[in-house]
Amino acid sequence: METVLAKNQIYESRITGLTHQGAGVCRIGGRAVFVAGALPEELWQVRIVKATRTAVWGRGEALLEPSPLRQEPVCPHFGRCGGCAAMHMDYALELRFKLDRVNEALRRIGGLDLRAEWVLGAETTEGYRNKAVYNFAPGPVCGFYRPRSHQVIPVERCLLQPEVFDRAAGALLEWMKRENILAYDETTGRGLIRHLFLRKTSTHFAACIVAAGDMVPGAVEALRGACPELTGVLLCKNSRPGNVILDGPVRLLWGCSTVEETVCGAALELSPLTFFQVNTAQAERLYALAGQYAEPAGKTVLDLYCGAGAIGLAAARDAARLIGSDIVPDAVANARRNAAKNGVMNAEYIRGDAAAVAAKLAADGLRPDVIITDPPRKGMDEAVLTAIAAMGPARLVYVSCDPGTLARDLKRLAELGYTAEKCAAVDMFPRTYHVETVALMTRTDVAKG
Repeated sequence: METVLAKNQIYESRITGLTHQGAGVCRIGGRAVFVAGALPEELWQVRIVKATRTAVWGRGEALLEPSPLRQEPVCPHFGRCGGCAAMHMDYALELRFKLDRVNEALRRIGGLDLRAEWVLGAETTEGYRNKAVYNFAPGPVCGFYRPRSHQVIPVERCLLQPEVFDRAAGALLEWMKRENILAYDETTGRGLIRHLFLRKTSTHFAACIVAAGDMVPGAVEALRGACPELTGVLLCKNSRPGNVILDGPVRLLWGCSTVEETVCGAALELSPLTFFQVNTAQAERLYALAGQYAEPAGKTVLDLYCGAGAIGLAAARDAARLIGSDIVPDAVANARRNAAKNGVMNAEYIRGDAAAVAAKLAADGLRPDVIITDPPRKGMDEAVLTAIAAMGPARLVYVSCDPGTLARDLKRLAELGYTAEKCAAVDMFPRTYHVETVALMTRTDVAKG
C-alpha cells in the first residue's frame, strides 16, 4: 500500500537511479521520488516539495552517504543555471548515464531489441562549445536561464564556453550600463537588448546582437574593443514575443556575415541561422560514424534536414548523387556554396519543409539507396516517415539529439518495414544531460537477404 506523501515531510532514502534529465530517483512509500543533484547509491534525507497523482519531487536536505563517483562542481552556478547539469558526476558516470538513457528509450519507448553498445566520450569537457546564446534581463543582467524558467542567472564565466564568449557578453553588458541601454523585459515588452548569439570556429568569430529595435551606436565598438578576435558583428531585429531567438531580419553591422570551419575534410560556410553541431571535435566523430553506417560510395544519397550540408558532404563525398533539403533559406544557400567549395559537382539542394520535400521526391519516383536524416529535437512527423518508407532506401542513417523521439521514430520505421541494425551514442554535450545518437536501419527484405 502506498504512503500518502505530503509537502515538507522528510524521509531517509537511498537513490536507485537517474531520470533522463539526470535527477536522482528513490522510492518512498511505494512511490518514485525525483531528487535533483542526487546520484545512484547515495543515502539522502529528502524533503517532499511537491506531490501529485502522477509524480513526486523532493529536495535533498542532507547527504548522508555520498557516492564515490560524486565530484565537487567547479562551476559556482551549478544547480541554479540550466547548463552544466552533470558537473557533480565523475565523467565516467556521466557517460554511463547517457548510454543508459539511450538504451532505456530504445527499450521502453521503441520496444526494440536494438542497444547502443558504447558511447564516444569527449576528449575535453570544458570550453568545447562553438555556439552560445547569452540572455539579457532588466537590471541589466546577463547570463543563462534557470531550469524550466526564463529567469536569467547572472554568469560572468561559463566553463562550457570559450573564454572569449564571456568576454563578449560582458563587454555588451558594460556598454549597456554605461550608456543606460535597457534590457528587454518579457513581461512588458519594453527595452532593447534581448540576447547575444555567438559562434566561433577555428578561423572566425561572429557576434549577433538580438534586439527589439534598431541598435544604438557604440555596441559594435564595445564588442570589437573587448574581442579583437571578432570577424563579424550582426543585428537580428526581433520585436516579437516568444521563445524564438533569431526571429526577425538579420543584417550585417561590421565585418563578415558568415563563419567558416573544416569538418572531416569538408570546408563549410555557416550563416547565423544555419544549424551546426555545437561541439566541432565530436561532430567530426559523429559524421565519420554516420558515413560508416551509410556506406555511400557509388550510391544515391538523400540528406534530409541538411543544414549547411555538413553531414552529407562529410559522409557522402564518394556518392554517385547527393540530394539535400532544409527549410531554412540561408542553410540551403550555405549548402550549395559548400558543395561547390569542396568540388562536389553531383550535389543538389532543395529548400522546403522535410515532409513536403520527402513526399514530392517519393511521388517523383526518387529511390535513393541511402537516406541520412538529422531532424530537430522533436524528431520526424508521420508524413516524413511514410515518405521515407515510400522511397524504400536500403539504408537509413538517423542522427538524433533526443533519445525519446529517436526511439519513437525507429519504432514507427520498424512498422514501415525497417530493421534496427546498430547504433552508438556520442557525447556532444559534456556536463549536460543531453546526448547525441546515430542509428542504422535497413530495409527488412534487404536485412533478411
